[in-house]
Amino acid sequence: MARKIRLTRPELKRQRDALERFDRYLPMLKLKQQQLQLTIREVWRLRQSAHAEANMVRERIDRYRPIMSDTAGINVQQLAEPTAINTSDENVAGVRIPTFESVSFPMADYSLFATPPWVDKALADKRELNEKQARADILERRYNLLNLALTKVVQRVNLFDKVLIPRSRENIRIIRIHLGEEQTAAVGRAKLAKSKLKAKEQTTGSAFAKADMERQL
Repeated sequence: MARKIRLTRPELKRQRDALERFDRYLPMLKLKQQQLQLTIREVWRLRQSAHAEANMVRERIDRYRPIMSDTAGINVQQLAEPTAINTSDENVAGVRIPTFESVSFPMADYSLFATPPWVDKALADKRELNEKQARADILERRYNLLNLALTKVVQRVNLFDKVLIPRSRENIRIIRIHLGEEQTAAVGRAKLAKSKLKAKEQTTGSAFAKADMERQL
């Protein structure tokens, strides 16, 4: 239920001040919306590219997967798992999002002479795959966080543009009409009171004049 406004001059000032704030804040919100939309488009492009690169490495690994059963006891999968995914924070239009920096892997300590030649290749490819997948995952997080922020900004833009500003303008219009009618009524009452006072003065003057004449007679 909408709050009933008071049809007073202080309320008129309050509504005007609120409208001024809304009009000043809305362009900033729209600018933030544009910045987020541009960044989201760029992140979407980078995300698609990162997923495509990861898939290319995955297909490369699949071609020699059958021979991976002979790794001379080397746990290639474990050695290829990242020990840390290093990121930094970036501020985009007031939204903090992660930025991929690098991936750390465990030290591969095994004999190059006692292992099949494809183990090195498999380890390098799997590490490359995990690095590209980590980059794609961070881009996915960036994309989701930016979209969430954009949704909130769009909601606020619509709130200001379609609800708060029109409501304040309508409230101002209603209050001004009411105050104008009150002023017109006050002027009318003042004129009426003045006319009555004048008529009373004339009546009183006539009565005094008549009494004067009667005394003179």
